[in-house]
Amino acid sequence: MGEQTQVQAKPETQTPPQPQPNSDSTLVSNSPVDLPPNPSNPSKIPIRPQKIRKLSSLPSSKTPQITASSATPASTKSRRKSTPKSSSRVLPQIIKPLSADGEIDNALLHLRSADPLLGSLIDTLPVPQFESHNSPFLALSKSILYQQLAYKAGTSIYTRFVSLCGGEDAVCPDIVLSLSAQQLKQIGVSGRKASYLYDLANKYKNGILCDDALVKMDDKSLFTMLSMVKGIGSWSVHMFMIFSLHWPDVLPVSDLGVRKGVQLLYGLEELPRPSQMEQLCEKWRPYRSAGAWYMWRFVEGKGTPTTAAAAIDAGNVQPLQQIQTGQETQQHQLQLLEPINGIGNLGACIWSQ
Repeated sequence: MGEQTQVQAKPETQTPPQPQPNSDSTLVSNSPVDLPPNPSNPSKIPIRPQKIRKLSSLPSSKTPQITASSATPASTKSRRKSTPKSSSRVLPQIIKPLSADGEIDNALLHLRSADPLLGSLIDTLPVPQFESHNSPFLALSKSILYQQLAYKAGTSIYTRFVSLCGGEDAVCPDIVLSLSAQQLKQIGVSGRKASYLYDLANKYKNGILCDDALVKMDDKSLFTMLSMVKGIGSWSVHMFMIFSLHWPDVLPVSDLGVRKGVQLLYGLEELPRPSQMEQLCEKWRPYRSAGAWYMWRFVEGKGTPTTAAAAIDAGNVQPLQQIQTGQETQQHQLQLLEPINGIGNLGACIWSQ
């Protein structure tokens, strides 16, 4: 028995050096040598637990950091983004037309407090009135007929046009399209203006334009849709906003009457450019339409210059349209023209009737 124990002890002393060379190459040598005596230990213990431990340790350490850091800012960002949207949607609901009860008084109070120079001018002039009730189609047709004409000539042609249609209430796209170019020519409407009227009526008949839709549009959509009509430019759209829709915060920066009024009000050496008008009249917000109305009256009271005429008829002021010559006319073909002979465009006198 003692000899057997000694013989058995020898392989025990020889076995420990065998795993040492195998430790350097565990993947190559362990599989053929250790599989017959212990088929489970070498394949599961040295390889698979290490891989499992590495895979389980990586996601466990990273996932809590990602979820904890990404969850909080996402919720805060979504809340921060949602707040300005709700505030911007509320603003248009507060705005009322100038024809609403008490809005003229609110406009005058704001203009007096925001601009002392304008406030002193308001005290010397009558209160503005915005009481036009013409349909959008009739107002746009009237603006086309009055283009580049003196007030008396435009009124004469418009009166004939209305009688030809059967009255103001009968003026509609179908009636206008039923009129021939010869009929319009007989009442003084030029061929170019006749094409403008036909284009406006066709866009109404095709469903591109509609009175109900125009009243509900915002300023950008209104500019886009009305500029599609031949003969209607930015000036006409501004006049439509002020005197037909009675929007309170419209500044016709291209109107010579408003620009001349601002020059006289602030004592400027030169006529302000349209880009400068935005800065000078920023304090009038949100009632720049009323401020523009007073600029027309201010210019009329100071006298009518030869290149910036403003006419008054029955207490209604006529805003001036932008004068364009040469290249400016080609660049703004849709914008209305104003002759330089001292005859003012009809402006508010047209729209307010």
